[in-house]
Amino acid sequence: MNGKAAVKEYMTREVQTVSPADSVADVAKRIVESDGHNGFPVCEGRKVEGFVTARDLLLENDEAPIFTVMTEDIIVAHPDMAVNDAARVILRSGIQKLPVVDDAGNLVGIISNTDVIRSQIERATPEKVGKLMRTLEQIHGITVHQEHDSVELDALIPTQGRVYADELEGRKYELERGLAEPLVVINNNGTYILADGHHRVMAAHQLGTGQMDAYIIVVDDPIELGMQRTAEKEGLNSIEDIDVVDYARHPLVETTHRLQRD
Repeated sequence: MNGKAAVKEYMTREVQTVSPADSVADVAKRIVESDGHNGFPVCEGRKVEGFVTARDLLLENDEAPIFTVMTEDIIVAHPDMAVNDAARVILRSGIQKLPVVDDAGNLVGIISNTDVIRSQIERATPEKVGKLMRTLEQIHGITVHQEHDSVELDALIPTQGRVYADELEGRKYELERGLAEPLVVINNNGTYILADGHHRVMAAHQLGTGQMDAYIIVVDDPIELGMQRTAEKEGLNSIEDIDVVDYARHPLVETTHRLQRD
């Protein structure tokens, strides 16, 4: 795969399926009772025979078997397919989920547009971390290394004094769907400095979350960092000191409005 992320790394392996002989009423009931499912692969044993969505069930007789209403000409992915290629298929076809089948045609997983987004997030954050690590080493003449772990939000020292209320709603949406980037935190002799992710932290705090996934940059020979001094001067000692601004729009939104007026 030439170092590229593969479908098998991000697909869901435990897949809920229905049988071709199941009735429309039975499958409709499963969709209603499921957590976010709007359709299922239709399988005979492990072989994928089709796919059925909630739309396929509309106006159909409750007793009709699923094989009479399912879509038979379906698009599938292979476990070794690049995630980027699966993303192109999902985008161009408008399909939200692709069954993943092996060389024998057996169902081994399913990959969704949410999984694709998650894969892109997990690739983007390490690049950001690497850039910050190089910057710290160049500016301060120090060495650092990276760890990946969860952090206690109450232990974080913020480096940003305010966040925007409208953007918090977007971060909450991402958190609730498992789409939020990990935080970027600097561990300087046991002091955890939040370098990136202030909106995510505040959104998690409002949702009652106490811990978050983070890339932690550990300073090997602790020194006083400039961002740490700035935080102290601005009275930023914990996330409780971050102001949520709900009376002003985000500056990018204001810029957009000005361009539209001009």
